[in-house]
Amino acid sequence: MDELKLYTYIAVFGSFALYFAIAWWARASSTSEFYVAGGNISPLQNGMAIGADWMSAASFISMAGLIAFLGYGGSVFLMGWTGGYVLLAMLLAPYMRKHGKFTVPEFIYDRYYSKTARVVAVVCLIIASLTYIIGQMKGVGVAFSRFMEVEYDLGLGIGMGVVWVYAVLGGMKGITYTQIAQYCVLIFAYTIPAIFISLQLTGNPIPQLGLGSTLADGSGVYLLDKLDMVVTDLGFKEYTTDNMGGTINMFAYTLSLMIGTAGLPHVIMRFFTVPSVQAARASAGYALVFIALLYTVAPAVGAMARLNLLNTIQPEAGQNLEYAERPQWFKDWEKTGLLKYEDKNGDGKIQYVADKDANEMVKVDRDIMVLANPAIANLPNWVIALVAAGGLAAALSTAAGLLLAISSSISHDLMKGILLPNLSEGNELLSSRIVMTVSILIAGYLGLNPPGFAAGTVALAFGLAASSIFPALMMGIFVRKMSGTAAIAGMCSGIGITMLYVFQHKGIMFIPGTSFLGGMEPNWFFGISPNAFGAVGALVNFVVAFVVLQITGPAPAHIQKMVDNFRIPHGVSAIHDH
Repeated sequence: MDELKLYTYIAVFGSFALYFAIAWWARASSTSEFYVAGGNISPLQNGMAIGADWMSAASFISMAGLIAFLGYGGSVFLMGWTGGYVLLAMLLAPYMRKHGKFTVPEFIYDRYYSKTARVVAVVCLIIASLTYIIGQMKGVGVAFSRFMEVEYDLGLGIGMGVVWVYAVLGGMKGITYTQIAQYCVLIFAYTIPAIFISLQLTGNPIPQLGLGSTLADGSGVYLLDKLDMVVTDLGFKEYTTDNMGGTINMFAYTLSLMIGTAGLPHVIMRFFTVPSVQAARASAGYALVFIALLYTVAPAVGAMARLNLLNTIQPEAGQNLEYAERPQWFKDWEKTGLLKYEDKNGDGKIQYVADKDANEMVKVDRDIMVLANPAIANLPNWVIALVAAGGLAAALSTAAGLLLAISSSISHDLMKGILLPNLSEGNELLSSRIVMTVSILIAGYLGLNPPGFAAGTVALAFGLAASSIFPALMMGIFVRKMSGTAAIAGMCSGIGITMLYVFQHKGIMFIPGTSFLGGMEPNWFFGISPNAFGAVGALVNFVVAFVVLQITGPAPAHIQKMVDNFRIPHGVSAIHDH
């Protein structure tokens, strides 16, 4: 066994053993522990768990890859996801924690006094969560297939088994403590290679500062200026320009990611695990710090990975690498099919240019950039192994949170809340574990056979959450008169128009005669891309809800009083009474 494989086995299976031990120690014995970890997680612990839940395979594996290829335009993911967390922490989580329920659909049921609203919320949650989980499963498969040198399918199956053990056994309690360990693994795995590479390229050990520093070769050229020169020489747009299709699309994309993030149920659920509203606010602050540790490093990782990749392929201006002399990392990633080469002119050289007809390295999957970056930079094998464990930790932590959100919505909201109201706590706990198992199997199937509209992107999940769940929660908290009928109409119209638009433009559904106004591409609505359309869907949701409210009338007086109660801070009513 070679050194890299040995280190990888130690890092990956060592971390798995840790997760299993935690799952056994923290196994759930009640529905309260299964759904909300008993409600007694400390703010610091919850902040770390939120950080792991947040930093999915999309954040760990894909985000820096997107930034590497999109350049400045890739900042929409940083702004959208971080801004969305702030929205969630300030506008939603404290009020929902004060209301004190287990799940998002349960909150919607209480607020909108409607079983139909609860069912609609469950359907929206499942659609968004299943779409999101496909990306996590792809991350697991990619990491296993490359670093453990097993088939993608087998790697995905191992990942499913790991999640099953600690998610089914421990529920939210097991997931919480496992995610704390996973956060530690993934943050070290992300920052240590970035420190090494920043030192190599700029002499500055802090990646955030290295991104704006001059190169260590003594030329006095700034790293980003050098990257701009390299990519423009190859015919690409400057790295530091907007590549997202214009201001309107960039604004809509950022807004869709923000409000979609704030509406993702698996993250909202984390705020139900702390003992008080004050603890929910404190855990939000801790989580923002833990998230920032990775998110501020991502732009540096993306830029440095792109520069290293291009310098390897084209060591000097006008000189291309001989294919026969390609480095080992190139050969390793070719085996996965995520890096492909085709010698179109028969010169035996790798040419990577903007002209697709002449581009002989025809495919560089963006998802390989973070995982391949340490090998491209010739970092030690233990660093490469650490990155493999980090990528798996990121994918597994978010997959577990999503699966819990799906299973709790089915077992607690549909079965206990509507179909079988007399279900005992023991049977509810058993049904939760059965539903979780079925959800893992479905998620695994989607990871093996991703539908065309969702493969390679999680932006769609955010768009679906943005257009359905976020407006319902916002109006439920801040519009005391909002009625159940109006909220249901808003949710259905918001997610309906978003899915119609996305499927139309992803080639899943073609409707003759359909035409949207204007756009950068045929039928793009004012130049807004499908992955950014969640913002428009949310607007439709709000408008329809308010129109229906005017027609059907306000919520009953007792519901309006309930809204006032969870809006008023603790102690205010008591002071007023005296």
